[in-house]
Amino acid sequence: MQFDVATNLAATDRTVSALERDGQPARAVTLSRAYAATVDDLWDAVTNADRIPRWFAPVSGDFALGGRYQIEGNAAGTITECEPPSRYALTWEFGGDLSWVEARVSNDADGRARLTITHTAHLSEHSGTFGPGAVGVGWEMGLLGLALHVAHPDDPRPDEDVFAASPDGRAFTIGSSEGWARAAVAAGEDPEVAAASARRTAAFYTGEPIDPAESPLP
Repeated sequence: MQFDVATNLAATDRTVSALERDGQPARAVTLSRAYAATVDDLWDAVTNADRIPRWFAPVSGDFALGGRYQIEGNAAGTITECEPPSRYALTWEFGGDLSWVEARVSNDADGRARLTITHTAHLSEHSGTFGPGAVGVGWEMGLLGLALHVAHPDDPRPDEDVFAASPDGRAFTIGSSEGWARAAVAAGEDPEVAAASARRTAAFYTGEPIDPAESPLP
């Protein structure tokens, strides 16, 4: 598979914002990417249980308003809002934590469709360690998988572990982490703090040891 790291990194828009959720300080991580697809086809790709495993992960459950879903080896939750073919929202329950995800599908330029995902979570020790890349890098990997699926819908999903260990995969992970650091700085984060969080995020995803001197933990 030919893969252009720089082009795929540039294809994603990243923003970070501070807010409150249920009276507690929180952070929203938003990313979006345009696809050579219609709104209806892109909506189907992100809501059809038969297609989601072809770019993201196997998922089961009741895909209806109020229904529960389970992503294999990942989060579970409840679908809290659904407005086909433009928007849905759900809870994201993982590791004992609760956060919230909203997905929007809209028309974009040149006949393309755009997917925008916002993941909102309360501030925590984990988010303080890794910054917005704690969730941003994973979602960006998902949007990349969706781009490959839209471009080649009949191809099998590439092996994530093989890609992650490849030079291109490592470069993409590091570039995504640095992109989220820039988004954090644009939102008011101290540049040195954002850069250190990005290095820890990249190390986590690439399997590199985290420099103890940079760890904020005792």
